[in-house]
Amino acid sequence: MSNYFKDQGKRGENAELQEELASTDKTKKRDAVKKVIRDMTLGKDVAGLFTAVVNCMMTPNLEVRKLVYLYLINYAKTQPDLAIMAVNGFVKDCGDPNPIIRALAVRTMGCIRVQQISEYLCEPLRRALKDSDPYVRKTAAICVAKLYEISPDLVTDQGFIETLNDMLGDGNPMVVSNAVAALAEISVRGTPKALVLKNATVTKLLNVLNECSEWGQVFILDVLSSYIPSDKTEAVNILERVKPRLQHANSAVVLSTTKVIVKLLDIVTDSEVVRTYVKSLGPPLVTLMSNEAEIQYVALRNIILICQKRPSVLSNEVKVFFCKYNDPIYVKMEKLDVLVMLANENNIEQVLMEFMEYATEIDCEFVCKAVRCIGRCAIKLQGAAERCVNVLVTLIQTKVNYVVQEAIIVIRDIFRKYPNKYESVIGTLCENLDTLDNSEAKASMVWIIGEYAERIDNAGELLDGFLESFSEETTPVQLQLLTATVKLFLKRPQIAQEMVKRVLALVTHESDNPDVRDRGYMYWRLLSTNPEAAKAIVLADKPTIEDDTNLIEPALLEDLISNLSNLASVYHKRPTAFIDRKKANDSMDDYEEAEEPDNAQATASEARTADHPQSSREQEAAKAPVVDMLLLDDPVAPATQAVRETKLDDLLSLDAPAPSQSARAQGGDLLDMLGGPPTATSSSAQLPMLLAADKGNGMEMYGAIKHVNGQLGYELEFKNKSATVLNGINFQMNKNVLGLTLKAPLTAPDVPPAGSHRVFLPLASDPSKIEVKPHAGSAGGNVVQLAVKSNLGVLYLTDSIELAALASPGFSLAPNVYMSTWQSLPHENQTVKDLSGFPMSNPNAIEQALQEAHLFLVNKQAGAGPTSLYLAGKTVANQGFLLEIQILPTACRVTIKSNVAGLAGILAEAVESYLRKALGGASSHAATMPAMGSAGMSMQQAPPAAATKPVDLLAGLF
Repeated sequence: MSNYFKDQGKRGENAELQEELASTDKTKKRDAVKKVIRDMTLGKDVAGLFTAVVNCMMTPNLEVRKLVYLYLINYAKTQPDLAIMAVNGFVKDCGDPNPIIRALAVRTMGCIRVQQISEYLCEPLRRALKDSDPYVRKTAAICVAKLYEISPDLVTDQGFIETLNDMLGDGNPMVVSNAVAALAEISVRGTPKALVLKNATVTKLLNVLNECSEWGQVFILDVLSSYIPSDKTEAVNILERVKPRLQHANSAVVLSTTKVIVKLLDIVTDSEVVRTYVKSLGPPLVTLMSNEAEIQYVALRNIILICQKRPSVLSNEVKVFFCKYNDPIYVKMEKLDVLVMLANENNIEQVLMEFMEYATEIDCEFVCKAVRCIGRCAIKLQGAAERCVNVLVTLIQTKVNYVVQEAIIVIRDIFRKYPNKYESVIGTLCENLDTLDNSEAKASMVWIIGEYAERIDNAGELLDGFLESFSEETTPVQLQLLTATVKLFLKRPQIAQEMVKRVLALVTHESDNPDVRDRGYMYWRLLSTNPEAAKAIVLADKPTIEDDTNLIEPALLEDLISNLSNLASVYHKRPTAFIDRKKANDSMDDYEEAEEPDNAQATASEARTADHPQSSREQEAAKAPVVDMLLLDDPVAPATQAVRETKLDDLLSLDAPAPSQSARAQGGDLLDMLGGPPTATSSSAQLPMLLAADKGNGMEMYGAIKHVNGQLGYELEFKNKSATVLNGINFQMNKNVLGLTLKAPLTAPDVPPAGSHRVFLPLASDPSKIEVKPHAGSAGGNVVQLAVKSNLGVLYLTDSIELAALASPGFSLAPNVYMSTWQSLPHENQTVKDLSGFPMSNPNAIEQALQEAHLFLVNKQAGAGPTSLYLAGKTVANQGFLLEIQILPTACRVTIKSNVAGLAGILAEAVESYLRKALGGASSHAATMPAMGSAGMSMQQAPPAAATKPVDLLAGLF
């Protein structure tokens, strides 16, 4: 297979591949399939060969069949309609005598994430779950989990979950492990009771544990960790059965076994049994530290959790976690945390010697953390605090800048833990003031000076040196300088009276930081009104501190222990903090991620808005008859009263009262914030104007129907040009050619005067709302009538559905199907329209523009005569249509056929409007072109399809 990547072939060779795929020579066909897979792997589009590749499914060559399945998995999402063609082949393969082919067919059907194929998968999957061959059964078990991801209700209704539970008693260990994995995945995804563990089930799982593969053991152990034994005896029995897995060579099995043991030890009350099993956990965890660096890192993150849960697990293994010279930095940093956790009175000398050695390394980040770990040991172990302080003083004397600054920060914490105990080191600290450039180190040194001002003879001079650059310091340093100066004044008022006045004046008159300024005012008032109260507050005893660097709260720790060996144990976060298994809201997520329109479109939109303050859409709204809408009972402005008198009977009622300002203040804004659609930040010039402020009683409205990341929706912006708050905005659409309706009602916040609100409303096609007016193309059949209600009144307007919104993305069609379908469509469903008045000298530009509007190019002919384009499309309402465009230098003829009466005329108008906007050119009367036969040029060369009935063609296409 690798040889086929050496010659990547030429672009445009799909026709040759199609011939080779249809060849009767088995060798040539096999080589053609390999070439297709080669092109697909290299990123070439070979979707046009879908039908030809599917026809190769029936080959007896297993290698070719695997490659065809690989092709189907890759292209089924983009060709869902054609993927159904392969269903019969899959069903037939599921009954093949060869178990490998049966399993391959079931696995491939499960990997094709297409809703339409799911229902065809049920019966073959049911047979595969009860197949005589264990390889087929284990493959089918995983396929159930994949099917559940596509259609959960289907899996539940077909009883596949019950079948998986029955498979837990299967005689083959691999079948059991795959059934456990599938049930566990289904449980996590939405059916918590899919896997019900009972004593008998656990016994079966323990019996097959030794015979499973390493990953099968991981699945079973993870499930066992969630089981709650009925009594202590059962818990000890399970511990005894899983304990040998600690000796496994696979690190995932070791960690999963550790998780089971740690969880079950919570139930065991016999201290001797607990001590025995805790001791047995040490050697396997130590063994993990001899693996690759990546595994070491994962093991260390898990060990931190285990040591917090069971501190005695590795208490005698501290040397294992000493850093090696060739350890990656991320492993070294985790080892430092573990060393602090394992440090005790017996091994502190060894640990401190290691930390001193690390402090001489060249990696600044590693050195700083090593120094900080010395301080953490001093805070953790009171008996070793003096030894830790001596080590820090030794490091300060090295005069290495970043070591000195980190040591000062650490000594501040030691002073907080042990006040009035190690003041003898202050003189050493004061010798290094000139080297401080880290803001945290400066703040720490200033705190020390203020806290021990009465014992530092030149405290005033030291603080005065910091005050010279007060305005240039960071906020933490300024706050510490302010507090230290007040402390000095309260302790030695005779030398700090002028200094405290200067500092208070500085922070209250010149500082722009509110925290610094407010603290200055607080101190000023305390000192001026009650100095004794100021002394009691500022010089109060500080609470002692504890080392909680890696301390995890008990509830979170239990959750993380339940997720040992998973990603949560590496992040030290609950899975819900970084994984959302619920499906995202397509409409809102797609809108937030949508790209902005390009500059050319934005410029054109700005020009249109500037040239036409009252847009053509508003003029259409004034002329168009408003029908099929319910009467709205709220009082409206006189300008809209005449429209209100028209019969309105199909639009959903908008007469619910708008929420009051007080009601919205109590809860509406919060609801908008939590559940409302996101707003956009782009300017309104990017959307066409639908309603001008003078016609909307002060409300300006912009909008367009468009596809955003595969979701059709209405992008709207409301601007408030009135003097009152705009609220109670509601929006509805009348019957239209696509039956477009809102998926959810509009929820909009209050819009203040001169404010705006932008929203993307997902749309769906409702068959009951489809209305295709006969011959509506000349009368604007692609127009949709809208109603907008707010506290400013009820307004009616219209908007047009552009071609790019009419057509559904991702549609394709084979040339022979195109010709046969064209011939089968009735002549009365055809519309011919001649176009002119915009540039047509470049057929490639027309082709590209129509493809960007989601039309599929079936064929193209360019010769001495007119250039002909043959395209196909499908609307979002599943209405199919075919186009033939014949292009001359000054004009072109568009011929459209559809399976829906009246749709062709609407589409012709949409095509003309779209091409004028895309290619440029003012509206003009269409020129007359010479008569040319429809679908009669390159289509004549397409292979005939006389054997196919027209009705069948239509059913497959539309």
